[in-house]
Amino acid sequence: MGSTKNRIKQLIAPTLTFVLFIGLWQLVDYLFDINNIILPNPFEIFVSILNNFSYLLDHTMITFFEAVSGFILGGVLAFMCGVVFTYSRLMKKSFYPYAIAFKAVPVIALAPLLVMWFGSGIWSKIVMASIICYFPVLIGTVKGLSAVTQEHLDLFNVMSSSRWNCFLKLRLPVALPYLFPALKISATFSIVGATIAEFTGASRGIGYIIVNSSYYLETIMMFGAIVMISITGLLLFYLVDYLEKKILFWEEREGG
Repeated sequence: MGSTKNRIKQLIAPTLTFVLFIGLWQLVDYLFDINNIILPNPFEIFVSILNNFSYLLDHTMITFFEAVSGFILGGVLAFMCGVVFTYSRLMKKSFYPYAIAFKAVPVIALAPLLVMWFGSGIWSKIVMASIICYFPVLIGTVKGLSAVTQEHLDLFNVMSSSRWNCFLKLRLPVALPYLFPALKISATFSIVGATIAEFTGASRGIGYIIVNSSYYLETIMMFGAIVMISITGLLLFYLVDYLEKKILFWEEREGG
């Protein structure tokens, strides 16, 4: 009962902020009579979403599939590389700096290359989403697996524990509080990566709707697409957050 009340209290502030923001937006549009090609008001966007909901939902699900696929692929690869870097100092020194340097490359610059390499189909979008998800998970994994104290490692060595047993029962539980925040960041990044990839060559997906709407000055439809993909990003974020609370249940108890 107490946890339900806390959750309701946590929802009050963002809900009031949202209502205030929408109200001010609607008021500004009413007072200044802004052309909807430049900035449509929230009511027009809401009506457009309702009228085109099935169309928007179909394209949103395509982008969602690309994002989730890239999130899983990038997350798994990043975790495996993080494990390798943790157990091999040579591998970390050899490849970790280049992995971080590659992060400095703007993702929008990679999109045309991925389309040339993987085609304009779904794979170029999945690869883009996986690339943008890779680095937060890699950093979180390396930091988390390296956060084990020497005293705990010595204790496992004294007990003649195998390296695999030490990884499962010591390093991994210690790493999870570092890993899940990285996964939550990557969850939203995956949506961004898939949408950006759709900008450069796609015949479906939210990115396609945004680009197509911009050509025909259909700003209301463009905003509707942005709203749909924003909601999708939030859902994916809170799904990872839910899994974190279920898996790291002891942290919630300590916090409570």
